[in-house]
Amino acid sequence: MDYPIPAERRAVYPSLRGRRVLVTGGGSGIGAGIVEGFVRQGADVTFFDIEEDASRALAAQLANGGNNGPLFRRIDLTDIAALQAEIDAQIAERGPFDVLVNNAANDDRHKLAEVTEAYWNDRINVNLRHMFFCAQSVVPAMRAKGGGAIVNLGSISWHLGVEDLVVYQTAKAGVEGLTRALAREVGRDNIRVSCVVPGNVRTPRQLKWYTPEGEAEIVAAQALPGRLAPEDIAAMTMFLASDDARLITGHSYFVDAGWL
Repeated sequence: MDYPIPAERRAVYPSLRGRRVLVTGGGSGIGAGIVEGFVRQGADVTFFDIEEDASRALAAQLANGGNNGPLFRRIDLTDIAALQAEIDAQIAERGPFDVLVNNAANDDRHKLAEVTEAYWNDRINVNLRHMFFCAQSVVPAMRAKGGGAIVNLGSISWHLGVEDLVVYQTAKAGVEGLTRALAREVGRDNIRVSCVVPGNVRTPRQLKWYTPEGEAEIVAAQALPGRLAPEDIAAMTMFLASDDARLITGHSYFVDAGWL
């Protein structure tokens, strides 16, 4: 079934109401779907993004929907000092975060021979490094509060070995390793760490890379028909963040329509 599924037929998690949620890369695409989903749950959502116009438009749109709108902050996630300073300021002003969704990433295509050391460092910074430092920043207050949930966004690309993405796929493989390690590190503090692995999600950015014929090939490779939407990824993310997933940690969950 294609989205939008009517709101009255989507899952509601009472445990998410009022929870403090931080989403990175929340201004567009999958991130925007995740922000919208948590706002619909009645959560207190903050999101970081570098794109101001799209992010401000999203915040205004969700505020006009009769909900408490999300708080947007323009943050360059490659600037770790500024990132951690903003998280610290948010916690000091508004209280600990209950949920961190490490979503931000960039899947620019690249040829092996064209990768320089500077490009490598930049792509690792954009796709992996900030996830660790966001977690490092939110964990102490989560621990003091008695627990929380961290959801990292991976990628199916490295499982499939997609061409022209070697640095991106290296980073995304690292996301799953980070998830396992963090889950063990903070589990005794009642902090759960999981990973959502999206398939090919139909967003404006992804449509840059695929012709209609290419989209048809993706659907043909899936076990289920239809195209994934940001709402599909948000649905799994919200479940993992909710109390319904109270004993789920350390693992990765594919939302890919069975891309085999």
